[in-house]
Amino acid sequence: MSVMLTLEDEIDISRGDIIAKPNNQPQSDQDIDLMLCWMNQRPVNLNSKFFVRHTTKDVKGVLKEIQYKLDISTLTRVDNVSELQMNDIARVRIHTAQPLFFDSYRKNRITGSLILVDQGTNETVAAGMIV
Repeated sequence: MSVMLTLEDEIDISRGDIIAKPNNQPQSDQDIDLMLCWMNQRPVNLNSKFFVRHTTKDVKGVLKEIQYKLDISTLTRVDNVSELQMNDIARVRIHTAQPLFFDSYRKNRITGSLILVDQGTNETVAAGMIV
């Protein structure tokens, strides 16, 4: 279903842009911290490139940092991690080619979540919750 809005001022907006109340502005950044679940059989390393799908916006992104991963048996942090294997859950930082407008997952599940898509195969390889 399509929606058309008529605005009082001439503003360039398009698919993927967010309209918000003045007192409820989302964050805007290219460096995003998130809890990520890696869902692909191929492991992921730092500086791997992806398409980041956030709401209806697709941008290119890079995995810049793996802060830690969770040991799912004990729920303790594992530091000094250089790659993620299938079903690993980790806190990571990604860098996007364009700024995204987002909220934390706790505040808004829709604007606080994203997926990573492999650029070569178009497979969904990870799901993330913005912290």
